[in-house]
Amino acid sequence: MKLGAVFPQTEIGADAGAVRAFAEGLQELGFDHLLAYDHVLGADRAVHTHLAGPYRTEHMFHEILVLFGYLAGIAPRLELVTGVVIAPQRQTALLAKQAAEIDVLTGGRLRLGLGIGWNDVEYEALGENFHDRGRRFEEQIELMRLLWQDPVVTFEGRWHKVTAAGLNPLPVQRPIPIWIGASAEPALRRAARITDGFFPQRPLEGGWPETMERMRVWLREAGRDPDAFGVERRIQVGSGTPDDWRASSEEWQALGATHLSLVSLDGGLAGPDAHLERLREAREALPG
Repeated sequence: MKLGAVFPQTEIGADAGAVRAFAEGLQELGFDHLLAYDHVLGADRAVHTHLAGPYRTEHMFHEILVLFGYLAGIAPRLELVTGVVIAPQRQTALLAKQAAEIDVLTGGRLRLGLGIGWNDVEYEALGENFHDRGRRFEEQIELMRLLWQDPVVTFEGRWHKVTAAGLNPLPVQRPIPIWIGASAEPALRRAARITDGFFPQRPLEGGWPETMERMRVWLREAGRDPDAFGVERRIQVGSGTPDDWRASSEEWQALGATHLSLVSLDGGLAGPDAHLERLREAREALPG
């Protein structure tokens, strides 16, 4: 399995030096990739009491695609992974352009994780429709793949129209790999049909073994090889013991994970050095 770490988004602070130190340190520790979360705006929980997701105005989020442009020059050996960009709240052609640019700057080391999100407040502020986001999502993926491969694209879908236009430069990877965050059955089926991999979040009824077996069935039904499909699970190492971390790693290796990302958040760690030290301890505890 490939081993990465999650950018400590809400705990790294706004100092560019700390961001740089974390990325450089992660690369020096020999990790394969860095995964970062996406939020553009935080909602005031006193006003938006209906929101069930964890992040609000008090949680710091560096803008993920700008961050990756910065990290491309700082830690050039790391694969950069969005986990996940909320695609339907962003303009599709612009997202395709930004992703292509990061792929160029990293020499083909971008993995674009996408999702549809839960925060209607962000959708409103960004001028996009929260209620049709799932239906638009598949068309976004189709259009982005065309834009990453063809110098000139003409496309007319239900929500998008491009007339004889294209990206320049094109990305190194043609197309850039697309993974999605998924937990509900329709999203898991979508991942099996049209994406290169997925980030497991919550299991279906029957637990993870049943969920992963159903994924393999859906992949075969779509005419795809389950062994060529990516699976990346996040493991919490901000708390727990090396035995806990090792058990989680072994469980997901047995379930067919191709990638793991270690999460050092929510462990009371202060500053990039403390996060890096915990990640070093966890890396050494995991089976080779």
